[in-house]
Amino acid sequence: MNSIEAKHLFGNNFLGIEELRFLVQKLEGEIELDTIDIPIRYREEELYLAARNGYILVLVLPDKKKSLFSIRSLRNCFGINPEVGTPCFYNQDWYLNESFIDDVVTPGWYLLQKNPQECTRAVMPDVILADNTGDFPSAMLCTYTFFAYSIAYGKNLWETDFVWCSDLDHNGDRIYVGKYHDVDGMNKDGFSIHRHLRLRPCYSAIFVR
Repeated sequence: MNSIEAKHLFGNNFLGIEELRFLVQKLEGEIELDTIDIPIRYREEELYLAARNGYILVLVLPDKKKSLFSIRSLRNCFGINPEVGTPCFYNQDWYLNESFIDDVVTPGWYLLQKNPQECTRAVMPDVILADNTGDFPSAMLCTYTFFAYSIAYGKNLWETDFVWCSDLDHNGDRIYVGKYHDVDGMNKDGFSIHRHLRLRPCYSAIFVR
């Protein structure tokens, strides 16, 4: 299946060359988009099934700079203040020294689930992985897809949901991202990047009488 056929199949769940032009322009990237021709690696039956089940087919573009599509680059571009521009990142800095924010995704086509599975809500990530044959997407792939989709279609993915990622921080705590809007109105809007803290000996208790 070629990209034209795939775009027709996936509709607004498709991020190909034309849809990604907006992201490249925003990042001021020097990428000759019209020369890019990356075959879709999935079989037709896989694509039909994925389209029926609400997956996004997204093209990760090759990048000569090896840093244009990193979380750090996206954060520098989109900023952390929704009053200045949207979409943006949630204002937090704990991850700025973590290695995963400089990771890049291998160029190519990816199928990324658009909506979280209801059966995975409030379930620990290790349990989810043990019960399924797939793996979590990287934080970079989620971040790239979020901002590309938001610019292309004017809608935010995972507006009020967090999604687990395959990345771990330097302590081995798992990364999760998303939840652009705080329904309680306590926090400003912004794409969030958090880590799920595991219990370690440094967590303890004191008592008062």
